[in-house]
Amino acid sequence: MKPPVAILAPVPAEGENARSSAIPRPDPLKRALSGQLARLAARFSDRPVRLGELTDVLQLRGFNAVLLFLAFPFITPVPLPGLSTLFGSLIALLGLRMALARRPWLPARVEARVLPARFLPKILLASSRILCRIEKLLRPRLFYPEFPAVFQRASGAVIFLCGALLLLPLPVPFSNAFPAVTIILLAAAGLERDGAVFLAGCFAFALCLGFFGALILGGSEIWQRFGF
Repeated sequence: MKPPVAILAPVPAEGENARSSAIPRPDPLKRALSGQLARLAARFSDRPVRLGELTDVLQLRGFNAVLLFLAFPFITPVPLPGLSTLFGSLIALLGLRMALARRPWLPARVEARVLPARFLPKILLASSRILCRIEKLLRPRLFYPEFPAVFQRASGAVIFLCGALLLLPLPVPFSNAFPAVTIILLAAAGLERDGAVFLAGCFAFALCLGFFGALILGGSEIWQRFGF
């Protein structure tokens, strides 16, 4: 009786193992957030949505995805006093928890708030278009990948201050836009650990402080001149 013949697997060509191991496997959490926002717009297009339903999906990506959604409505020059009270307080809360290295969390009462069916898809689609352009520029660089916790905490502190600025009832053009742009840049930097975009967010925050400082100085001058 002949011994069984061993069936040998084909030997891969030289370098084939290296190439196959180098091919990255798709990670569902690394898919473009802009595409996810567009899909959520279609999913929630025909019914009111609880804020908690939306944040439950976005929180899979952490603080940054939720902050981007909350900040995008305020990039218009016209202030949104009604919306800024709710979203500004949430941004400040999330920024504070980010600065303290805590997990994302929203009060149950806030998560139960219902967003109008017509309002949400417009915000999600507009956010998706803007974020799609930003994502093309994002990549890990500078010192962010080596010290992510430091950058995240610094971003959280700035975002907390910007959320507090959104709460100010100022009927002044761009009073919401400057804090919102700062939040968007810092949150986008956190998505891909992009130090260059983080620096851009810090520069936007400096402009934001200058804008509000000018408002304070101008207001005090008017107060003194007219003797209010």
